[in-house]
Amino acid sequence: MSTENEGKAVPGDPAAPSVPPAPPVPPSAPPASTPDPASASAPPSASIPDPAAQEAPTVQAAAQPAHAAPAGGWPPPPPTVPSWGAPHAPVPAAPAAPRKRTGGLVAAVLAAALVAGGIGGGIGYWAAERNDDGISSTTVSSGDTPASFKRDPGTVAAVAAKALPSVGTIQAKSGGSQGEGGTGTGFVYDQEGHVVTNNHVVASAANGGTLSVTFSDGKSYDAEVVGRAEGYDVAVLKLTNAPKDLKPLPLGDSDKVAVGDSTIAIGAPFGLSNTVTTGIISAKNRPVASGDGAGGSNSYMSALQTDASINPGNSGGPLLDASGAVIGINSAIQSTSGGFGQTQAGSIGLGFAIPVNQAKNVAQQLIRTGKPVYPVIGATVNMNDKGEGAEIAERGTGGTPSVTPNGPAAKAGLKPGDVITGFGGHQIDSGPTLISEIWTRKPGDSVEITYERDGRSVTTTVVLGERTGDS
Repeated sequence: MSTENEGKAVPGDPAAPSVPPAPPVPPSAPPASTPDPASASAPPSASIPDPAAQEAPTVQAAAQPAHAAPAGGWPPPPPTVPSWGAPHAPVPAAPAAPRKRTGGLVAAVLAAALVAGGIGGGIGYWAAERNDDGISSTTVSSGDTPASFKRDPGTVAAVAAKALPSVGTIQAKSGGSQGEGGTGTGFVYDQEGHVVTNNHVVASAANGGTLSVTFSDGKSYDAEVVGRAEGYDVAVLKLTNAPKDLKPLPLGDSDKVAVGDSTIAIGAPFGLSNTVTTGIISAKNRPVASGDGAGGSNSYMSALQTDASINPGNSGGPLLDASGAVIGINSAIQSTSGGFGQTQAGSIGLGFAIPVNQAKNVAQQLIRTGKPVYPVIGATVNMNDKGEGAEIAERGTGGTPSVTPNGPAAKAGLKPGDVITGFGGHQIDSGPTLISEIWTRKPGDSVEITYERDGRSVTTTVVLGERTGDS
């Protein structure tokens, strides 16, 4: 809609004079014309004249005032307007008796100008204001939105609403004079008040520090460390005066997770509690060795990789599947510098979670005894080289034998210099990868190992031993 003529009256159309067959010579001073009283008194009209009732009309701009035109005959008579798309033809003479018209022709010219100059906007307005059945508008007002809107089970919103009350933000403070600490996440493991998280979240407060867990309802509880496993990066807390209405999160089966499955991560990235992010499982069995950046022992995992946004503060939080079951514990991200760790700058879509099947075994062991138990093969491997397998070192730590006498590896026939290339059907490309795979098992498991010696590939079976506690 144009506001070009807003506030201006459109004058009536004067009587149309006869059109001579040839352009007349403009007089130096044409006589003043007297408008038709009936035409002058008629109000301006916005109606568009019927094209069928006119023959080659001439375009009139507006009624001229009754005074002499300037010398030279300016303005000259307006030209005739040919039919749209038709060839130019001689203009026939107008009828002897002039027709009286209102200002509709002016409105028609203005309408034509608007269509020519703004056809895009005109079509949009027309489409919004008109339809075939005569209904003037199909817009639904906000007041028509159903008041009883409910989210279907299985949606991210429904899963998050159910899981959030069972996820807490952990505040850890060391017992030192500086009171250093950090923020992480944990989730309710059972109704007794046990909370599972990462070891690196609580390590600073494990010896003489303080711990608290705050849930989404704003209630906060003091907590203490029940047990922690540095190698697995798993820890279990116990809430002091735990409420009776705790709802543990259901545990899924990480062995059945498939690449492409939906994931939901809950945590407190950079201290922003109760944050929910989504993604998919990007890869499985991803060997990850990570450290806490404080000089502690590294942890090793055969991780679930996800592109769900995970940042510092998400550590220890649950990684859920589409049903809301825990399939992993968010533990590490990869930074742009290429290193793995729990304290990097931020997410680049490469997050790693401890598979819940492994975490569950560790948590149960920590609740029972307070100490972790690790499966071992009884051999020291090179932790630096990568790409050719895990090579058994010539000597162990402190000059000890690299293959423990009468240990699992020795009984399987392994010797220093052997390069382990396969473990339980998974390819091994380095020492950290081998440890990650070993720690997905339990002591006493029998596992097939492939190794190379003197250019020859050999396959054997090893029965895993065990080590208690962190060394």
